[in-house]
Amino acid sequence: MIILGSNSEVAQAFVEKVLQSGEQFAYVYLFTSDMENAKRFAQHIDVKYLQQSKIIELDLLREIDYSSLDDIDSELLFCATGYLGQSTEDGLYDQNNTQKIIDINYAKLVPVLNFYAERMERKRAGNMIVLSSVAGDRGRQSNFIYGSAKAGLTAYLSGLRNYLFSKKVHVMTVKPGFMDTKMTEGLPLNPTLTASPKQAAAAIYKAYKKQKNIVYILPVWGIIMLIIKNIPEFIFKKLKL
Repeated sequence: MIILGSNSEVAQAFVEKVLQSGEQFAYVYLFTSDMENAKRFAQHIDVKYLQQSKIIELDLLREIDYSSLDDIDSELLFCATGYLGQSTEDGLYDQNNTQKIIDINYAKLVPVLNFYAERMERKRAGNMIVLSSVAGDRGRQSNFIYGSAKAGLTAYLSGLRNYLFSKKVHVMTVKPGFMDTKMTEGLPLNPTLTASPKQAAAAIYKAYKKQKNIVYILPVWGIIMLIIKNIPEFIFKKLKL
C-alpha cells in the first residue's frame, strides 16, 4: 500500500482501518516530508499489526527523482496530501503562500499521481483513493485559492477515472468537509459538520470496498454543496461564504 501524505491523521487512520480488516501487505510505503513523524507511525503499525513499512522522503516543493521510485509498487494508493495555507484575507496576495497552495494541492501532486496511474494501467489493476475537498465544488471568498487547486485536482481525478475505467483501475475522489485535524486546528468548526479522522477513515474504507466514485465523508456535505453550487451567481457574489 502506498500512502502519500502519510503524516495526515486521516491517512494514518485509514492505514489502521485497512490493517484492522485483516489485509496485509509486503510493505506499507509511507511517503512524507516529515521523517520523524513517519518513523513513529511505522513503529506503531509494526508493533500493533506486525506490518512492515518503508519510509520514503517526498517533498513536493523540491524536484522529484522519479527513478528512485521505480522499485515502489502497489495496487492500492491512498493520497491525503494537502496544504490549506493562510486564509484569503491574510494570504491572498502573498505570492509564496499562493504558490505553495497550488503546488502541494495540485501542480506538483498530479505528476506523482500520474506516475503511479501509469504503473497500474500497465498491470491493468489498482485502486487510487485521493482526498480532494468540498472547497473545490465552488469558489468561495473564504478560501478560493485553496479551492481552485482542489477544483483542479477534482477535475483531474474525474478525467483519470474516466480514462482508467477500461484499464481495470479504479479512481475514487474523496471530498471531506470539515475534519478535526492539525490542518484545521484553531478554526471555528461546526461540530455537527465535522468528522474525526477515524470517522473519515471508516467512511472511506467502506466506499473503497464498494468501489464508489465520489464520496462525501459526511453525507450532509453533498446536500450543502449541491445547494451552494446552484445559487445563482448574481446572488452568490454578494454572500460571505
